[in-house]
Amino acid sequence: MKKIGKEVLFLATGEKNPRNGEGSMIRLKDGRIMYAYTDYYGTEGDDHATARVSAYYSSDEGESWVDGGVLIAKDEDALNIMSVSLLRMQNGDLGVAYLRKSMKGEDLLCMPYLVRSSDEGKTFSEPVCCAAVDGYYVVNNDRLVRLKSGRILLPAAYHGESGYRARPGVLKVLYSDDDGRSWKISHDTVKSPYDDPVQLQEPGVYELPDGRVWMWCRTAYGHQYQCFSTDNGDTWSAIEPAFKFTSPDSPMQIRAVGKYTLSVFNPIAYTCLIEGREMWKSPKRTPYVCAVSRDGGLSFAENRKTFGNGGFDGFIDSTYLLEDDRTNSYCYPAIIEVEGGFLVAYYHSNGAPSCLNCGKITKVSFDEIEA
Repeated sequence: MKKIGKEVLFLATGEKNPRNGEGSMIRLKDGRIMYAYTDYYGTEGDDHATARVSAYYSSDEGESWVDGGVLIAKDEDALNIMSVSLLRMQNGDLGVAYLRKSMKGEDLLCMPYLVRSSDEGKTFSEPVCCAAVDGYYVVNNDRLVRLKSGRILLPAAYHGESGYRARPGVLKVLYSDDDGRSWKISHDTVKSPYDDPVQLQEPGVYELPDGRVWMWCRTAYGHQYQCFSTDNGDTWSAIEPAFKFTSPDSPMQIRAVGKYTLSVFNPIAYTCLIEGREMWKSPKRTPYVCAVSRDGGLSFAENRKTFGNGGFDGFIDSTYLLEDDRTNSYCYPAIIEVEGGFLVAYYHSNGAPSCLNCGKITKVSFDEIEA
């Protein structure tokens, strides 16, 4: 498998900066690329530790980056804000979605919010909550998607009323038909066919060329799982394995760049053969690959029950290595198109016992996947 890409930014951790987390990228009106990410500060780096949203900027298509400092600070009552997604709003505003963790009595809440900026990130509006009922919602980074209809989708895994008594995940889709000013929840709740302590986690959505909305999610079942909507995300088909996308319990991202549709994920390659484990005893998230579709993602979503080669030969021929160091782990991707190629941002364990450590951006030229 061909190795592609070059490192253009590495956000190493340090004293009072224990973790540089999941992020999202967007092109600003002046042509620069903004990379917004979860910036943990203090002494702890767990999911509930103190964190804010900070940013880096590139004015040369991702070749070099400048530290822009804090983009959005957490409010006094929040434990943290994290897991950012960026989207250009219909009126030209910069939209920023994030998760806000807080305590409500003994309950740990994780709620999605959206803010908007009319001055490209200098100031922001009051936050709008995207979920009407309090609870623990997991929304990954880089997940805000606008459909051709104009509807905005924000896929979430719901884990119950409190993070301290979290239930296994079920999938819900939050959506807005007024450019993010108000939010509703999908009619269907997508549930796992199995009764296990993990079930369905960290969904993403992508609009296929035939108008279907494809939703996939992280599982502990050896594959990403998938389902489809024909009504802009309100109702969903039964969920099933996405056979092409073997996967440990780790998230995947899919985005369109130029004439390609990309999927970045951890396949179960030599993951199950190595002794190394993350600090929580699960397999390392390695290798890290980028699969390329040249039909708008239709071949990604195709799911043959009887295989033969099942489309795998072509799929593997169009899959490339981003990272192959077995001693490290990589996860939580974000993708954006730039001139002549694309950027992929993600966690890099950098030798630590947890993959949730440093941030890295890799730049890939289209020439590398066309050769």
